[in-house]
Amino acid sequence: MKLTKKSHACVRLEKDGRTLVLDPGAFSEEDAALGADALLVTHEHPDHFDEPRLRAAMEKNPAAEIWTLKSVAEKISAAFPGRVHTVGHGDTFTAAGFDVQVHGELHAVIHPDIPRVTNVGFLVDGGKVFHPGDALTVPDRPVETLMLPVMAPWNKISEVIDYVREVKPQRAYDIHDALLTDLARPIYDRQIGELGGSEHLRLTPGESARV
Repeated sequence: MKLTKKSHACVRLEKDGRTLVLDPGAFSEEDAALGADALLVTHEHPDHFDEPRLRAAMEKNPAAEIWTLKSVAEKISAAFPGRVHTVGHGDTFTAAGFDVQVHGELHAVIHPDIPRVTNVGFLVDGGKVFHPGDALTVPDRPVETLMLPVMAPWNKISEVIDYVREVKPQRAYDIHDALLTDLARPIYDRQIGELGGSEHLRLTPGESARV
């Protein structure tokens, strides 16, 4: 499977000539979702869900479909009848040849005064890749490649390190990193790499790896 990092939380997976795109939000490239056969969206926040990007991908490929939670599906399903599927924790489905399991229910706490929205994570191909969205959800099965939300208003580095320790992936690639400056990256790389207990890796936007 080919994994390509796009800006912030967006990831593209390619296998057997088909493409799965996760979380093409407003912080990602304008064409981040184009060419997708299937799209997964973890929650409604604009850095993960951008309606114009999804619409462009769905219009370009009339066979493309979206799997997401209710709050996002309600915003876009009317425009694409039968092509937007609502999923929640515990669901399993196949999207563009990828087997997907849904884990998690709520966004991490940003502040007690801010209501928590729903959030799901997607485990792809039996644990090959796990994208948790904006939560530190631990799947109930081993994870080979963890997409690690490294910098967010709702987390701190000790929580990120402990999350890697709890999931115990073979490797962790940074996502949710648009707010992390290049000046601070070496600090995060060193501390997560030394303390997380798993291989910690980083791809620049547009860079790919085999997983």
